Amino acid sequence: MAYTIIDTGGSRSFPAEHAFTRGAAGDGEVVVVIGSAVGAEFSRLADRESKRAVLLELGTECLGVYTGESRGGEGSNVIGFARFCLGDGEPSNLIELVRQPRTGNVALIAAKQVFEAAGLQVAVCGDFAGRIIDRLVRPYYNAALRRLDEALATADDLDITLKLGLGYPEGPIALLERTGLAHHFDVTQALFEAYGDPAFVPARRARVAKQRQKKT
Repeated sequence: MAYTIIDTGGSRSFPAEHAFTRGAAGDGEVVVVIGSAVGAEFSRLADRESKRAVLLELGTECLGVYTGESRGGEGSNVIGFARFCLGDGEPSNLIELVRQPRTGNVALIAAKQVFEAAGLQVAVCGDFAGRIIDRLVRPYYNAALRRLDEALATADDLDITLKLGLGYPEGPIALLERTGLAHHFDVTQALFEAYGDPAFVPARRARVAKQRQKKT
């Protein structure tokens, strides 16, 4: 299926060339808007209703920020997406697609097809801030950082215990330090503001990393 990519710059999902970006056409049935200025570009898409699907790259925000919401009946051919990437690490092979209550099946099928054709794996979720992965893993990362502060164990022992006990390829402390504690602060702060759940309150070490980032 032919698709067009409108790149507004600064995409987290596709910061470098990928099979998906190489496969874009000049004019397609599906329009994909990526980058940091998705909202402005989306507002200028005069022919969006004629497309099979319009795909908007999201950060932690809801798709409804761009489409609007009304009485729980929102939904059209516009679908949100994000390729999961932890901080400064390499983007994963997972695309989280965001649908609304009345998102059309034709649009959803088209979105899955264009991503899967490029070798990406797709998961579909409702329109919630943070989607699936961030809502599940961020409290876990916060808990690991807090246990380190409480001196439950050293960072090395926390990491090796979770690697050996749960089969994780990398421990949470090493993972967060490698990919950026300041980025973890940004995501958890956004989720805490969205949900008010104490599990998302940024851990102290993430807050310090963010403050240090601002000072340097």
